Amino acid sequence: MFLHGWGLSHRAYRGSVKHLAAMGLRVIAPAMPGFSGSAGLPSADCTLPGYAAWLVALLDELDVTEPVLLIGHSFGGGVAIVTAHDHPGRVGALVLVNSIGGAVWADDGELAKPMTDRPIWDWGLHLSRDLRGAVQLSRVLPAVITEAIPNIVLDPRSFWRSARLAREADLTDELESLRRRGLPVVVVWSPRDRVVTDASIEALRDALGDAPTISVPGGHSWLLADPERFGEVMTNVVQVAERARWLEPAGPLRRWWRGRHASEVLRK
Repeated sequence: MFLHGWGLSHRAYRGSVKHLAAMGLRVIAPAMPGFSGSAGLPSADCTLPGYAAWLVALLDELDVTEPVLLIGHSFGGGVAIVTAHDHPGRVGALVLVNSIGGAVWADDGELAKPMTDRPIWDWGLHLSRDLRGAVQLSRVLPAVITEAIPNIVLDPRSFWRSARLAREADLTDELESLRRRGLPVVVVWSPRDRVVTDASIEALRDALGDAPTISVPGGHSWLLADPERFGEVMTNVVQVAERARWLEPAGPLRRWWRGRHASEVLRK
């Protein structure tokens, strides 16, 4: 299952999702509530646990009972983390792509600035910078124009509520719980990303116990700009998942494999 980032929808990731399907996987890539014309969540449920509950209801509706490999980009990564935490039987492994959830915005020496202190204008500044470059202008900008602008017009309340959730997301407790549980998690990140900062990703990895990490070139929206590379990364991850039998019920064998072998295979 693939979860899109904030302000966009499943359609913006069409090229990337096609690479997942080309591996022979059954891929579910929904538009989350409030995006791409879908109905928004009720006010009381417009939380990350609310999105997670919606996702599980969708799996039930589609009669998907086996644990899924859950992939989330940016805001979708935050939803994926909470889904795995709140509904452990439904998620066999996580892939967090430039994901929100780290508690730290910036690390200035000994003084760490919490993510909740990050002003909205700083997010917007770096989102705009993420669109610079020929490839971004030709591949990413059209997706932003055709997806984000209609989302603002169709459901501005859901658009800005989800932005607030992304800004305030501190999922340290949930991530530490996943680490203790032994859930396989792979972190994918690009060093040029300034939307999700270095400090935020380090805080996320620390909470996970230094999870295996794949570094890729590009900015926050690299998988929109380079869906072929996304396909290469996910081919590697899926091969690891198959060898480690991540999607079977949790047990000592899976936990042992994650601790001893996953990071080694990912480096190859």
